[in-house]
Amino acid sequence: MDKLPAVNFLFAALALLSLGLTLWLWIVARRFPLHQRLADKSFAPAVTLLKPLKGCDTETAACLRSWLAQDYLGPMQFLFGVAAADDAVCEVVRTLLAEFPQRDAQLVVCPEALGANAKVSTLIQLERRARHEVIVISDADVRAPEDFLSNAVAALREEKVGLVNCFYQLANPATTAMRWEAVAINADFWSSVLQSRSLAPLDFALGAAMVTRRKQLAEIGGFAAIVSCLADDYQLGHRIARCGHRIELTPVVVECWSAPMDWRAVWRHQLRWARTIRVSKPVGYFFSIVTNAILWPVLWVVAFPGFLSVGFLLVCLIARILTALHLQWKLTLSAAGDAAWWLVPVKDLLAAATWLLAFTGNRIEWRGDRYRLRRDGTLEKV
Repeated sequence: MDKLPAVNFLFAALALLSLGLTLWLWIVARRFPLHQRLADKSFAPAVTLLKPLKGCDTETAACLRSWLAQDYLGPMQFLFGVAAADDAVCEVVRTLLAEFPQRDAQLVVCPEALGANAKVSTLIQLERRARHEVIVISDADVRAPEDFLSNAVAALREEKVGLVNCFYQLANPATTAMRWEAVAINADFWSSVLQSRSLAPLDFALGAAMVTRRKQLAEIGGFAAIVSCLADDYQLGHRIARCGHRIELTPVVVECWSAPMDWRAVWRHQLRWARTIRVSKPVGYFFSIVTNAILWPVLWVVAFPGFLSVGFLLVCLIARILTALHLQWKLTLSAAGDAAWWLVPVKDLLAAATWLLAFTGNRIEWRGDRYRLRRDGTLEKV
């Protein structure tokens, strides 16, 4: 019985710490100049966009069109890569090439399987055809504002900058499950990146859209060095940073448009994401559970119900919901997520489950294939 006061104090301390970290995260994100644009767009070196593709949905054409329609002063080359000539996305690309005949763009079939990560395998084959020094890599489901390249490439004026990346929003949370995931992406993820950056310079990249130079790619051994890694974006940024270059964030936000997903699909995605982060940043991921502002107050109430613990839980609920809604609005410039405010505490409790499950296995499902995730972050196809 004499241990109870110590345990009570421990739960209270963790609950207070999680609230403090939540407020810190909100303050750091609030100060970042999100959506800010550059006035001077004269720095416009020639760029090559590498776009690995597999399959398509109703949003694919609009996402790809947003890149072909970039308002950029410099020369641009667009390389769209597919593993098989009969992929349904090929027809989408051909239609867009006919729509933009003035663009230096082509569809490239990349049949070689050069490693476990099929996306990076395609990137290797696309880079062989790249003609320009500045390389842009973007996922298939990313829709970019027309001034994205002008703003992102500008950061490369500084030679010390080795890679520029950006934040992204889940633009079409069409189901309740996707709205739950939107809390994780549109409120928590980007703000946690800024929280991490407030402690130390970024040593990783976010994969929605990345801008780098061919000489930086050569320094790390090219895409071939990460062809068997799951977190290819993390590894690309991490290896470039390890070579002494700076990872920069542009304030311009891109959109990710996903096909509608049910709870099972979203859960698999979140679990894959959790296991990816756990392998990439094991120490940081282990201690990330401390930042869960709903879990610890709930556990405190369950273990020691009383006026103090229940009152603090209510304070945490209000603070967590309000800060999450504000962060979603700041990223998306929309209040559409406010109606799903109740998903904020649900997200935190389910995040605790995914955090735990990330340590219980090494199997993931990605792009319809199943893999075993090794300790070093590389993939083995099952």
